[in-house]
Amino acid sequence: MRISADTDSCVASGQCVLLAPGTFDQDEEAGTVVLRTEEPAPGEEDAVRQAELTCPAAAIRLSGG
Repeated sequence: MRISADTDSCVASGQCVLLAPGTFDQDEEAGTVVLRTEEPAPGEEDAVRQAELTCPAAAIRLSGG
């Protein structure tokens, strides 16, 4: 599974960070999503899927599984 994030669309809700903190972070100034990695951290695959579904701006995209 590969992860991409559209920082221009991100509304800085932080749901992704709450769900998968090993995979997502937030920019300290803007609050927008920052990817820690383009692949989920071990054990965070389900949480990353949930982050994609929960993102109010649909800024997180998953591909390849």
